[in-house]
Amino acid sequence: MNRTHLEHTVIALVIQLALWPLLGPWGAGFTACAVFLGREIAQHEAKGGGAKAVPWYYGAIRHWSRDSILDVVLPAAVCAALALGGAAL
Repeated sequence: MNRTHLEHTVIALVIQLALWPLLGPWGAGFTACAVFLGREIAQHEAKGGGAKAVPWYYGAIRHWSRDSILDVVLPAAVCAALALGGAAL
């Protein structure tokens, strides 16, 4: 686990907690995770030459490394755990 994984996880938790009163635990968690999924897809699209140089699906299927997968999966797992714990309250 590197610094970006920890940063993404903390930011996702802050987003989830901020949106919790408006969207509930699951909606807030999904929104927080969508931010990082979109960010990773945009970065992969940029590696391919940008939005006008590649097909619309390029960022979702190219340039995924273990590091970029963990940048999305770790915040998602922590947000899901918080939502499960919060929904039980």
